[in-house]
Amino acid sequence: MFNESTAHSLEEWIPKVSQLYKLLGDTTRLTILTLLLESELNVSEICSQLKMEQSAVSHQLRVLRRHHIVSNRREGKTIYYSLDDQHVRDILVKTFTHVAHLPED
Repeated sequence: MFNESTAHSLEEWIPKVSQLYKLLGDTTRLTILTLLLESELNVSEICSQLKMEQSAVSHQLRVLRRHHIVSNRREGKTIYYSLDDQHVRDILVKTFTHVAHLPED
């Protein structure tokens, strides 16, 4: 997968990969993304499931939108959020699959 010709690219990719894992490493954001794996949701639905204030959830959704991880669509006055990136969906599914196969501590 990686060879000398990709070494230069790796220097550019590593900070981007690190940024992605920082985004996914936040418990609240990871929980939101996990909910969005199942279906699109509006802020109220996410708040209800997380038992969090709307301002906190909205902040995390803004962060995820800014990094093109989630997208939104408006239906009347309601804004629905969904995963915007199939790659992130794949990473989440594979990560949960990996964790499910780890030995118990």
